Amino acid sequence: MRRVNRWGCCGVLCLLLLTGCATRSPAPVAAVPPLQLAPATLGSSLTLVQRLTVLKVPRNGGEAASTGRSIDVLLELDPARVRLAGFVMNQRVLTLDYDGKTLRSQRHPLLPMEVDAAHVLRDVQLVYWPASALQAALPPGWTLDESERARVLRSRDGRAVVNIRYAASAPRWIGTAELDNVAEHYRLRIESALQPEEAP
Repeated sequence: MRRVNRWGCCGVLCLLLLTGCATRSPAPVAAVPPLQLAPATLGSSLTLVQRLTVLKVPRNGGEAASTGRSIDVLLELDPARVRLAGFVMNQRVLTLDYDGKTLRSQRHPLLPMEVDAAHVLRDVQLVYWPASALQAALPPGWTLDESERARVLRSRDGRAVVNIRYAASAPRWIGTAELDNVAEHYRLRIESALQPEEAP
């Protein structure tokens, strides 16, 4: 996996701040609810290598930036745990460990206090967990619509809060997925592949 350039460290703070850039827009939308589903509800065991790129979206709803900052990630998913490790310049800057009850995380001292592992976990689960499991965990009135290559999370008033697009219909953890968080003003692109020893 290629290195992130040395100027990417500032940008990775924005990437890890998946919800830290949330501010009120002229027509505010509902905040995205937290999700901490049991790891077993994924129904698979996977080890993925990923490149995550965050694209800034203007608060007025304009076009997202054409380029963003990236971080390399190792993501391990099995029925007992969710583990994530993020790296910049081959240095670990974030770890996340979730066993279905307790979420533990460690981060580089230079990362801002606003970095929230719970939001990282939420986005991972929104992208990869089965729609039926997600719908069961949502607050009353929230819905998750799903088609072959897309998901839309809607708030109680029917507004789209998160849009997810997949490059392939199945398996969704191979290739590119893009999460557009309308409520919190960022777009996250995930380039994902099975760890080489797990690839067919």
